[in-house]
Amino acid sequence: MGYQQRQALLATSGWFETPIFEWVCLSPHQSWPHAEKTPGYWNEGARRRLESALALQPVARRAKNIILFMGDGMGLPTMSAARIYKGQLAGGSGEESVLAMETFPHVALAKTYTIDRQVPDSAGTGTAYLCGVKANAKTLGLSGVAVYGKCRTAFGNEVDSILHRAKLAGKSVGIVTTTRVQHASPGAAYAHSASRSWYADANMPKEALRDGCKDIAYQLVHNTDINVSWGAGVGGRGLQEHWEGPSSEWGCDAGHGVRLFEPKDLKYELNRNASTDPSIVEMTEKAIRILRRNPNGFFLFVEDDRVPRAGGRIDHGHHSGRAKQALMEAVMLDRAVARAGELTSPSDTLTVVTADHSHVFTFGGNTLRGTSIFGLAPKKAKDKRAYTSILYGNGPGYSIRNGGRPAASLPDKDYRQQAAVPLETETHSGEDVVVLAQGPMAHVFHGVQEQHYIAHAMAYAACLEPYATEPGCRAARRASHGTQCSSQPLLALLALCVAAHMVGG
Repeated sequence: MGYQQRQALLATSGWFETPIFEWVCLSPHQSWPHAEKTPGYWNEGARRRLESALALQPVARRAKNIILFMGDGMGLPTMSAARIYKGQLAGGSGEESVLAMETFPHVALAKTYTIDRQVPDSAGTGTAYLCGVKANAKTLGLSGVAVYGKCRTAFGNEVDSILHRAKLAGKSVGIVTTTRVQHASPGAAYAHSASRSWYADANMPKEALRDGCKDIAYQLVHNTDINVSWGAGVGGRGLQEHWEGPSSEWGCDAGHGVRLFEPKDLKYELNRNASTDPSIVEMTEKAIRILRRNPNGFFLFVEDDRVPRAGGRIDHGHHSGRAKQALMEAVMLDRAVARAGELTSPSDTLTVVTADHSHVFTFGGNTLRGTSIFGLAPKKAKDKRAYTSILYGNGPGYSIRNGGRPAASLPDKDYRQQAAVPLETETHSGEDVVVLAQGPMAHVFHGVQEQHYIAHAMAYAACLEPYATEPGCRAARRASHGTQCSSQPLLALLALCVAAHMVGG
């Protein structure tokens, strides 16, 4: 759907879209527009949407570029709450707001279980949507034959990611993440490891080292020549470079390779120091500007995953029970989606947005229209104490004081919403996640699919293995070496990273 079509569509519901996909309310929502109370308002809006659906035609050509946005832990409840939060940040009621990713015309659901778990982790799911096979939890880039923590079971059971296959096809490839570049989600793009926790050799058991397994940082350097790999990681602060801002164009030498802005994970957006740490929007923009120089196209993986102990910042916020941090990260990921849409064209770029898994996060309580997404339910609970609309099924927000549940208060950014079951960190949940797509072959994303289907659909769309000889694909490709940057800056930078870690340890 083009910009003008979206404008016409939104006009029926009192909203318009700015060129950067910010949705702005035309009338104050403190008193609801009279038009909403008439059947004609809703009937006309539905008619326009129906006309738009009938005019939708699949883009059957093959994709030159692929961008995969992955919101770690961004389940459907998180998306819905983020939509409301986005609208409220713009001064509106929030419920009618629309995320940029929600304008994508093709939608599917993905089943997230792994071979051994009903409720998955980010390593098993990453192997599915990046490598095209379901695997065991906590393993990276390996088939289900591999056993977690058993080094020798990795040998001969490696599976290649779509990023690796795109590189072999002559495309430029990149990773942008708000977590460490060796984390489970980006790690599945290049590593083959029996344990997601083998970040560096210092994190590996002696037996695994003796058996010949390599740490994930080593594999980042040696497995695939990744043109852009930005985020955080071991030794990151010692390698922190000057961030030039979103408007300045990096040269080949300045932008290529690994850039680490924090030693572990990037700070939450609400805590970020804009003078030292880039936003996910800025990193996405710069990555696209660099990767698109390749006439053969590119593959870019963008992840927002920020949680204590394990993952991107949406995920991290939920694990810590801090919903405001998690939802702000989801809003920022959506802004990155919008910016990517400005820098690319759906005529040659397939853009996919999904999540690896969901969380035991929900919002309810019969709240009134326009209530802050972080606000209190209108009535008190049976214990005569207030509670927030947002709650967690388990996690660190569980609390008992004086024999009962403490009354909830209006939260600040670090407020922990209450949880039903006491756990050190909140857990993932096992429901399906949404997949949204636009661009060439986006129509193959439909129905309810297994999560590993995502990698196959992207590979088919871009004529990557094992679909390189399908109808519509050229039999032979050659990389344009003249526009490629040397891999030497990456190797040198990683060597410094490892050295800094060894000195610090």
